[in-house]
Amino acid sequence: MNSGVDLSCSLGTLGCSAFRQKHTLPDLPYDYGALQPHISAEIMLLHHSKHHATYVNNLNVAEEKYKEALAKGDVTAQVSLQPALKFNGGGHINHTIFWTNLSPNGGGEPQGELMEAIKRDFGSFGNFKEKLTAVSVGVQGSGWGWLGFNQDQGRLQVTACYNQDPLQGTTGLIPLLGIDVWEHAYYLQYKNVRPDYLKAIWNVISWENVSARYTACKK
Repeated sequence: MNSGVDLSCSLGTLGCSAFRQKHTLPDLPYDYGALQPHISAEIMLLHHSKHHATYVNNLNVAEEKYKEALAKGDVTAQVSLQPALKFNGGGHINHTIFWTNLSPNGGGEPQGELMEAIKRDFGSFGNFKEKLTAVSVGVQGSGWGWLGFNQDQGRLQVTACYNQDPLQGTTGLIPLLGIDVWEHAYYLQYKNVRPDYLKAIWNVISWENVSARYTACKK
């Protein structure tokens, strides 16, 4: 599934010498206040314009340094830059998916093929919702809860990734739905009560977007 962010050079093999143009912060498909009362405008403003922007800026810096290291044949420098590429590249990938997973017209339950797949792989939508919520609550420190598609097995899976580890790059699962459980995603509104944030976010999940991702990854 294409997240809209191509980091194959940065996060892939060390031998890649071609780099795309600089990464940019994507626009939100809705206003900062559109997800209220479930996610406040203040949180969305800071999360998008500050936190995501920082990942983008730091990714561009790391890629430029990596390009210089490649030109010099400095493998030690290339290796030393991998953590920065993974963290900031993952942050860019994850948030680019996250914004589209949310919608002021979201909530409810999915329809069609996605719903059938959820029932097949989790028993019911309620079971799936409980499982993804539990996985997300259980992340120690910072990270993400994910619904992903396992292409090899042809089924949906729920898992967690720590920090900004990108789902596909670290597990092979294609990301369909990501829930950010870094405290910057909810603390200003929900303090340290992550379960309350997770209860609220289901009201703004764009099942249309998640379904489109599921359809695309099966092609």
